[in-house]
Amino acid sequence: MASGRLSFLLALEVPPWPIRMLVRQMTRENPLWGAPRIHGELLKLGIEIAQLTVAKYMGRRGRPCSQGWKTSLRNHAPQIAAIDLFVVPTIGFKLLYGLDILHLGRRQLVWTNVTANPTAEWIARQITEAFPWDQAPKYLIRDRDGSYGGVFRWRLQAVGIRERPTAPRSPWRNGHVERLIGSIRRECLDHVVIFGEVHLRRVLTAYAEYYNQVRTHLALAKDTPRAFHGLTEA
Repeated sequence: MASGRLSFLLALEVPPWPIRMLVRQMTRENPLWGAPRIHGELLKLGIEIAQLTVAKYMGRRGRPCSQGWKTSLRNHAPQIAAIDLFVVPTIGFKLLYGLDILHLGRRQLVWTNVTANPTAEWIARQITEAFPWDQAPKYLIRDRDGSYGGVFRWRLQAVGIRERPTAPRSPWRNGHVERLIGSIRRECLDHVVIFGEVHLRRVLTAYAEYYNQVRTHLALAKDTPRAFHGLTEA
């Protein structure tokens, strides 16, 4: 009873300004910590303060306790790939579909191909071609297009890849590959008239080589996806 009353009296006291600032700093830098954890850390530092006082000066949290989508992508980028389809009209007004698979770790365009009929079976074959058994990523981000059918999902399971569909109408969740497709359009397809499937495949293959070996990226400190220690892979 006496111990509880002492804690209550200590909570009524206003701690010095440096301690209040320390409590708020620990709250900002450790969003998963609550008042009991911060109180225990302060006791370890020799700061005698009541837990009620810590809770009072923690303030409101400016961000959720759970890990956000952007933080998750940044922390797990070396193990994540992203896939997306985009439409390309030809000179004869025929619609072709380009497919890009991007590895987020080095922003490397690991696979690109073209088809006039993007079925689940065709996309599943592209996964096999893009990722040998010892190089498959742990996760694959995709949108909710109907082309990613059962055969595609079974192929992912077979090679040990866990799919991560984005939320409906949320292209920003697959923003890396969306940005890649935008670059392909602005830097390549907007300046070329596509004659057919073979022509488009040749154009995209040439752009993929340029993208991986020559084009610099701000996210890579103005380096190229295949450059290591100042050398570029052949």
